[in-house]
Amino acid sequence: MATPENLLEISSYGGEGYFPLVDYASWRVAVLRYIDELLPEMITKMQRHDETDEVFVLLQGRCILFLGEGDKTISNLHAEDMQPLKIYNVKRSAWHNHSLSKDALVLIVENLDTDDGNSPSIDLTPAQHEQLIALAQSLLPANG
Repeated sequence: MATPENLLEISSYGGEGYFPLVDYASWRVAVLRYIDELLPEMITKMQRHDETDEVFVLLQGRCILFLGEGDKTISNLHAEDMQPLKIYNVKRSAWHNHSLSKDALVLIVENLDTDDGNSPSIDLTPAQHEQLIALAQSLLPANG
């Protein structure tokens, strides 16, 4: 006998990129999977969330979490090679982006109202873009 839908909702996503799975009250659970636009050479922007932290958990594959210091401009870039099943809480207003291996699956927990209106992006300078690529190359294999 199947479990009644009023007791359990089961969600999954096998496509590319970001996809919300569960919205409830003030929070959302989503997933992020590989997408070409998140290859290091394609990343030209970083984003931040001005009203909330955002939580990431690597479930499979590889993911580099890029972080930028600064407010109006990015003064320094960092790269974190995410480890499976560890919780990475990106603090409110921290510039960030990701690069994923083709088999990666990242769980995201965020506020339901996280959107472009409260999540500005910033263009990387050519030097920052080159630095981001170099950071990625130092952490991920070339065939990622």
